[in-house]
Amino acid sequence: MRRVIVLGALLLVGALSVVGVTGQQGQMNIEVDQVRDNLFVLRGQGGGGNTAVFVTTTGVVVVDSKNPGWGQPILDTIGTLTSNPVTTLINTHSHGDHVSGNVAFPTTVEIVTHETTKANMEVMRAYTGRTEPPVNVFTDSNGQGLPTRTFSDQMSLGTGVDQVDLYYFGRGHTGGDAWVAFPALRALHAGDIFLAKRVPFLDAANGGSGVEIGDTVQKAHDTIRNIDTIITGHSNTQMTWGDLAEWAMFNREFLEVVRSGHSSGETAEEIAMSWTVPSKYSGYDAPDTTAVARNAQVIIDELEGR
Repeated sequence: MRRVIVLGALLLVGALSVVGVTGQQGQMNIEVDQVRDNLFVLRGQGGGGNTAVFVTTTGVVVVDSKNPGWGQPILDTIGTLTSNPVTTLINTHSHGDHVSGNVAFPTTVEIVTHETTKANMEVMRAYTGRTEPPVNVFTDSNGQGLPTRTFSDQMSLGTGVDQVDLYYFGRGHTGGDAWVAFPALRALHAGDIFLAKRVPFLDAANGGSGVEIGDTVQKAHDTIRNIDTIITGHSNTQMTWGDLAEWAMFNREFLEVVRSGHSSGETAEEIAMSWTVPSKYSGYDAPDTTAVARNAQVIIDELEGR
């Protein structure tokens, strides 16, 4: 994997170009990881979720578009990687740090999401644990950047070496998490249903589920074939297929901890105070007690049918 830093979203392939520009959020530095010859990951401090760029024979497929103001820097960076036009933008889910850059993409670009994600993007309601809604860039754009095509369970775009497979296996981080596979490259973008090796963010307000996430991840692992490399929603490195199986187990075990604690009369806060990441999960971030309690409460509410 080759890594270069793009300052102000300007890159010369095979070299390091240090050029700065100022965008809506000030200086926007994009770091580019080359995962395969024609697959890249774009990251940026304060930019939000990881963006994948898949250069096909005649066009470019982009997965996720980061926070408000980051759409044009993404497009500028892509322009230095290839002269092919961007034809497709896929959003893995509805959160603002993965979809807000959509508004900068030309109207000729097809925007694809799961059907639940489209419904969530049309509303952009507050997330679980937050009272204020995220910035709704689509209101100011008169709807530009909203999905123009949706799928329910599975859909393929392109053919042969250019094929992209989209899957939906159920609720997890939100109610519409899409899994985006590049079969010819044995690679996958998982979005925030596998955000990193840390406690997940369960956004029940937008359809997420702490009861179902472990099984949803396991279905993805058992169904999608021939994947070696996983681009997660937020980690700085790629993950393996074995990491995904471990992530499914991690979430199922946390569910059982909460189920047991709840049966014993413990509150979400009490469960969070006593829980630590089991030692077998090497490399996982230390838990934030507030986040653990929030997830425990999401699960308790589900178990109680609320």
